[in-house]
Amino acid sequence: MRALVTGGIGFIGTNLSHRLLSDGNEVILFDNLSRAGVQHNLDWLKATHGKELQFVQGDIRDFDAVLTAIQNVDAVFHLAAQVAVTTSVSNPREDFSINAQGTLNVLEAARRQEPMPVVLYTSTNKVYGGLEHLGVVECSSRYEFENLPEGVSEACPLDFHSPYGCSKGAADQYVRDYHRIYGLPSIVFRMSCIYGPHQFGNEDQGWVAHFCITGIRGGQLTIYGDGKQVRDLLYVDELVELMLRAYKNIDRIAGEVFNVGGGCTNTITIWTEFRDVLRPLVGELPAMNFAEFRPGDQKIYVSDIRKAETLLGWAPSVKIAEGVAARCAIPSARLVVSRLTSSLSLYPNS
Repeated sequence: MRALVTGGIGFIGTNLSHRLLSDGNEVILFDNLSRAGVQHNLDWLKATHGKELQFVQGDIRDFDAVLTAIQNVDAVFHLAAQVAVTTSVSNPREDFSINAQGTLNVLEAARRQEPMPVVLYTSTNKVYGGLEHLGVVECSSRYEFENLPEGVSEACPLDFHSPYGCSKGAADQYVRDYHRIYGLPSIVFRMSCIYGPHQFGNEDQGWVAHFCITGIRGGQLTIYGDGKQVRDLLYVDELVELMLRAYKNIDRIAGEVFNVGGGCTNTITIWTEFRDVLRPLVGELPAMNFAEFRPGDQKIYVSDIRKAETLLGWAPSVKIAEGVAARCAIPSARLVVSRLTSSLSLYPNS
């Protein structure tokens, strides 16, 4: 396979690119280096794969750059995005230009190729909005759905909430429609919380990594809401495996949308339960305080992953405690945290 990975040195992009290169595939990493910390990922990939690595510094908002990078590829894993709800609220025009216009550039560039490459787009559970129409019960330590034991399925009505939800949701629908209108072999993953190595989370995005990093280096956490919000977590290696299965089965699943996460067997609250996983890994929990719920925050989100299980024979196996322990225990992760703390103002609000 010859693959283009947009956002190729971000968190998911680094893990995906590593797997693709390790399997002997030709990979073009396309990234604008805008996110703090990703230079460490690029350095690691270069050290690991040497001359096999092809890196293009470019921006998905630059159509000509995308068109040049996409030549003669078999697959596009479109991961590049503006990823924070808070950033989208403060700068909705930039959020739109990256997530919506940038994705349209990728789709148009792919449509011009012969044959057209497979395009896999990483969307978000935020396209479902706050899920106010679903019954939610507040229990002593967590929230629960009243009548969704398997979680939220792909049939849930879309309800774009926040500029981020709108921009990602618009892109999500464009990717689907390019299959229907132009026959582009595309797939959409509406993802829940993904975590693992090479993730530089902060207060606005990547909360598992943010909590782990703050626990390792010290500092203070702000918990938005009451800490009882529930999420399903998926270790990044298992997401990468699902991506590759989707590519290999494109003839059967082109045009499909999948809710992707840890599912109902891998749920945890963001603080009332997660703190018990974090404490033995970092020693002393970081100082913390509570703040108001943020706009569009879901009190509970759990992915119904049965469609991926049925169509692709995939199911997650890494349990939360195991995955978080791996994230915290990697010596290189602690070294990078040390370097970031000394060289970057990466977590000014933590």
